[in-house]
Amino acid sequence: MKKLLLGLFCLFLLSSAQASELKPWKGATTPPLALKDLKGKAHKLEDYRGKVVMVQFWATWCPPCLKEMPAMQRLEKKMAGKPFVILAVNMGETNKDVSDFVKKMNINFTVLMDEEGDGVGAWKVFVAPSTFLLDPQGNIRHTLQGGAEWDEPVYVKAISELLPSR
Repeated sequence: MKKLLLGLFCLFLLSSAQASELKPWKGATTPPLALKDLKGKAHKLEDYRGKVVMVQFWATWCPPCLKEMPAMQRLEKKMAGKPFVILAVNMGETNKDVSDFVKKMNINFTVLMDEEGDGVGAWKVFVAPSTFLLDPQGNIRHTLQGGAEWDEPVYVKAISELLPSR
């Protein structure tokens, strides 16, 4: 796992100078995701069908990840009452380190633990942060590698366009 994280960190450094933009997904079908949260509760991606899901792979040692956490918190607040959820997948850190970070940053969205790198491998994550936006049917529609101010209008609009019509 340490080699995986070191590799991700190196790729992050190489890609951090590039601008981040939301891109249409051109990959295969959505990989599985079944991880536990900080309290040990199991979460499966299928549990969130009917909602737009932001799956983000991140780490506490990643500067862009840290910078965008407040914007993600604001995004969640903007989307309150709508079928939208954030699943922030931590890449390989300990529960204690992540719990301490979540408490310090006052994060309210769901944080999942990928201590063994199963999610990172299945989703072919090579940059931290890496974000995927899924439609209510569970299909990846957009991806973004690198940090973003998620509460900016361009991202809110892209997410809102994926919401199911009422």
